[in-house]
Amino acid sequence: MATVIEAEPSRVWRALTDLEELCAWDENLLAAVDSSSGYPCVGTLQRWRYLLHGVQVVLHERPREVAIERRLRSSLALGGMKLDQTYSLVPEGPSRTRLSIRIVAASSVPVLGATVDRFEVRKLATERVDSLLRALQKWCEADPSTQMCNSSETQRSGSSKRSPASGARSTVS
Repeated sequence: MATVIEAEPSRVWRALTDLEELCAWDENLLAAVDSSSGYPCVGTLQRWRYLLHGVQVVLHERPREVAIERRLRSSLALGGMKLDQTYSLVPEGPSRTRLSIRIVAASSVPVLGATVDRFEVRKLATERVDSLLRALQKWCEADPSTQMCNSSETQRSGSSKRSPASGARSTVS
């Protein structure tokens, strides 16, 4: 899935790689845990407090490919789910960036002795990608003077995170 963001690739890249900005625009990321100063650095582990259907869990992210302002591919582990997530940025004229997100998951995921159907995993991944694209587009296109991006804002419990983004168009690519 992809969307065009009315912002330079450098702005979109910063929103994807700055720990405070990530927590500000992604309603599921509550806070970075054990932050590494070099995020995203290939092979390092970044842990996040993450909100999954109202329950706080730990998301493990390990960047696998980092091409500044072009591509960020990471392995994600969330409970028993293992995912590969790739952000790709392509400049589309002055102050425009096409951002695509691809999430790859196994065809089924073990959950408490059972499995989640691959179609359910696909549905969840599609909903997550659409949500990420909308939120990131709204964040990058907003007036920087109105954005709250400070430590107290990003360290909240998750119950009062900002309202979900709306209004962005996403297309399957």
